[in-house]
Amino acid sequence: MNLCKRVLSFCLLGGAGILAAVPAHAQEGFDDYSESQANPDPWEPVNRAVFSFNDTVDRFTLKPVAQAYDKVVPELVNDGVSNFFANLGEPKNLVNDVLQRKFHDAGVDTARFLFNTTLGVGGLFDVATRMGLRRNDEDLGQTLGSYGVPSGPYVVLPLLGPSTLRDGLVRIPEGFAGYTYPDQVDHVPTRNTAFGMDMVDTRAALLGQERLIRGDRYVFIRNAYLQNREYKVKDGVVEDEF
Repeated sequence: MNLCKRVLSFCLLGGAGILAAVPAHAQEGFDDYSESQANPDPWEPVNRAVFSFNDTVDRFTLKPVAQAYDKVVPELVNDGVSNFFANLGEPKNLVNDVLQRKFHDAGVDTARFLFNTTLGVGGLFDVATRMGLRRNDEDLGQTLGSYGVPSGPYVVLPLLGPSTLRDGLVRIPEGFAGYTYPDQVDHVPTRNTAFGMDMVDTRAALLGQERLIRGDRYVFIRNAYLQNREYKVKDGVVEDEF
């Protein structure tokens, strides 16, 4: 049951989520991105079918709940929930900073976690950002990419959303380090409540990003995802054609 819920979460956040992380200046040219690559989507027919399934699940389940949440919950509470779950992600950033030999960023993420957990009342308030400590966003897929591991073909995972062969495989070990894994939080009601709040809060934060999608929804999201992952792996140093 816990595994199914964890899988469902990534689905429903996967489609629109990649848009939130793409820098504004990089959002131009998504339609042309894949044309400059050597067929990054060889499994497109299957991917489109899975994409349609995921999109339908989102449209009739999480999105309506997220819209209601966004409308009813006060902005102060909404920000507190977002800050709390972002703070839970700091250890993941720290580990990947170290693996990528970004020791300055590792120090920043350590300080962020300590300040937000203590002065920020368990992460409800992002005091670290106000202190000038910018949050990093690292994961195991980026770490492997920094060591030259190719992304592989683009793939849309059932209930997991946009990915690549490399990024999809690393979701498995990353899942064992998250708070939804039973060994991290033993109390099932608490774990499931936190999981649900995290999922809905994240989806609500992405509602405004959907207006950026134009043309073929599948192609736009695919190109946005691939360009965003390239941007992250290279720490913003991208080729001119991007």
